[in-house]
Parts: sequence; C-alpha cells; structure tokens
Amino acid sequence: MNTAGHSEATARRGLELTPFRGLRYDPERVGSLASVTSPPYDVVVRPDGVHHLQSADPHNIVRLILPQAGTSSARTEQAADTLRRWLDEGILTVEPEPCLYVYEQRDGNGMLQRGVIGALRVSEPEEGLVLPHEDVMPLVVADRAALMRATRANLEPLLLTYRGNGTAAEVVERTASLPPLLATTTEDGYQHTLWSVTDPVDMALVQSELARHQALIADGHHRWATYLRLRAEHPSPSPWDHGLVLLVDTVRYPLRVRAIHRLLHGLPVADALAAVDGLFRVRRLDAAQPEALAALADASCEGNAFLLAGDGGYHLLSHPDPALLARTIPADRPAAWRSLDATVLHSTLLEHVWHIPEDSPAHIAYIHDTAATVEKAERDGGTAVLMHPVREEVVRELARQGVTMPRKSTSFGPKPASGLVLRALEI
Repeated sequence: MNTAGHSEATARRGLELTPFRGLRYDPERVGSLASVTSPPYDVVVRPDGVHHLQSADPHNIVRLILPQAGTSSARTEQAADTLRRWLDEGILTVEPEPCLYVYEQRDGNGMLQRGVIGALRVSEPEEGLVLPHEDVMPLVVADRAALMRATRANLEPLLLTYRGNGTAAEVVERTASLPPLLATTTEDGYQHTLWSVTDPVDMALVQSELARHQALIADGHHRWATYLRLRAEHPSPSPWDHGLVLLVDTVRYPLRVRAIHRLLHGLPVADALAAVDGLFRVRRLDAAQPEALAALADASCEGNAFLLAGDGGYHLLSHPDPALLARTIPADRPAAWRSLDATVLHSTLLEHVWHIPEDSPAHIAYIHDTAATVEKAERDGGTAVLMHPVREEVVRELARQGVTMPRKSTSFGPKPASGLVLRALEI
C-alpha cells in the first residue's frame, strides 16, 4: 500500500541521486566547524541572527546564504566574491573524488536523524517525484535564484523525506559505524557528523533504492522552486539539472513537525483584537508561555485556533464564525485544506479581517522560534500570531492529492545545518 507523500513513484523514473565533489571548510583555516555553520537561511531571524553568526567567525556560511548589502545585486555580487575568495584562500576545499555523504544529527534528548546528501536530478512537477506541500513566494524564489546564479553553487541542502527502509538504510547504518569526515556540536546542542560514501557498490545500492521512490519536500520549497527555474534557464545537460539535497528515510527516522509563527508589523494587538470582535471567540489568558501554548493545543482539538501576543499577555482566538469562513475561504479545495489553521489565517484573518498582504516583508514576517516571535512583537508594537503544528498525516495526504498548503504552514525538523557541505556547479 502506498504511503501518501512518500509512496513509490509510478513514473518511469524515480529519484536519481548523483555523487559530487563537495566543498567543505578546512578545519585548520577556521575557528571551529561549529562557528562557521548556520541554520538554513529562512530560519535565521534577521537582523539579530545574521549579526550574531557573522560575529561568530569571519567565515560563517551566513555571509554566503544571507549576504548583507544595500541592494539585491550588491548582495549577490558580494556572496559570489566571498565564495571565490574563500576558494582561492583555501578556506573552502574541494573533495578529492565524487561521493555521497551520510549526515547525522543528534540532540541531548535522544533524538537521532540520519540521511544521505547528494545531487538530485531536478524533476518536473508533472513527473510526481518530488512533492511540494506548500506554496512559495515569488520574491523569495527570485532572490534565491539570483544568489545561485551569481555564486554558481548550491549553498545549502534541501530536506526531503521518503519511505524506504531498504538497502539505502543499510548503507547509511554501516557508514555511520566508521570514522567520520567531521564532527561538531553547534551552540544549540545538536551534534553534527558527516561521512563520505565513495565505494561504487554502496553508492549503487543507495541509487537503486531511491530509483523506486518519490520524495516529499520537508524543508526548502523556495530552493526547490529555484532549482526548477534555473534548470529551465540552462539547456540540458548541464550542472543545473541537479540540486543539493538531504534525503531522510522517515521509516527509520521520523521527522518532527512544528509550527511557523507570524509577526504582523504595524498592527498593535489591541487593533487586531478589535477587528475580530464578534467574529472569533476571544479569551485573555493569564498564563506563562508554556501554559498559553497548551491552551492553544487544547483549543486546536476542537477547531481553528490562534494565540495572539505582543502586549504582554496572550489572547486565544477560537470558534470562528461559520458564516465568516464560508464567505472568505475558497470552496473549490479539499475539506482538509479548507479546515487548516493556515488557510483560515491567510484567507480569512490576513486578507479579509486585518487586510495584511501575506507576501510583503514590510507587513509580515515568518518566524520559527516562538519566544523570538513574541519578543519582537512586544519590542516593535506588532502582533505575534502563534500557530499550532499541522499533523504530519495531513501534510502527506494533501501532498499526495497535489494540493499545496498555504505558504509557511509547517516546519519539519531537525533541519540540516548550512555550511557542512556545499556544491559548486563548476566542479
């Protein structure tokens, strides 16, 4: 029986993973491997996170994935110049031979995740091999495309999942028992370990199993859309036919699904609450953040619910007016999509109640960290909208149906650290 979002591909071709000569930091040329890594570009909270990472080491990967300059063209040129300089200076070195990589993440609470990093053939959407579950923002895709064009590199891997538990898993487990290429612990407490797979038999075992599967995009929708755009710009065959990915077999290593919160700039909590008066049930919670989130989880069991913060307290929105939902939510989508919290937030609250454009950075920010979202709202006088995570089975079912969720609906994790291995398209 096929598993939604991760089933074996029915197309003639399956996933095609190719070895490549990775770029890695020379540990002798940097302060530490941990100090040059970063979370994925869209997890770094600007500008605080960028400045913190830049100060951690002058060669932190954030200088490539989030270059800081006055204009878009200046940012991409800066990243390209930085990458060339680091290559010339030996800060980044080229792997002696093509390989796949086994990547492991651990935390202090017993979490263990392993997967395979390689260059994946960029398949067209109609092939049904790489399934998105979220919409993307065109401006972000354009930004990532400009950066990749300028650097001619895949600077950080996407996170994809598949359902296997076969020969690839055996290769991963066997490789993880060997001495690694690198091991480091980042300041969040995660341990990161990387091994290379160079044996032709092992690489063939991984490739043959993946050729029977399709994958779900867990993290990196904008970068996958960028891969598609850049592939279309370059006649095939070319290095742009492939993109850097981490593939995790979730039969062995299930991922965690967390919410992505919204920070509404320029909308004070009092104004947000006034606008929903009579449209939602509103209850002020005299509770600390953990208790407020627990109340949100309880309310989400009964229907759509949100937690507003930014004025020093928490306000639980629940039980939206059915007539309001009928009037504002498109009726031509599956019931599972219409009932999503993210759908109600974007179609009803943002568009019709608060009149906030969802793709304008001047009006809205998408932040993974709960405490950071609340702190920024309180500091800036905005409104934090805290979300409850979507169940993973809902994500899979919608992806199988070809229905994309509202943008930034989910956060799968743990996400791969950026800076452990890069892919230069010219090599």
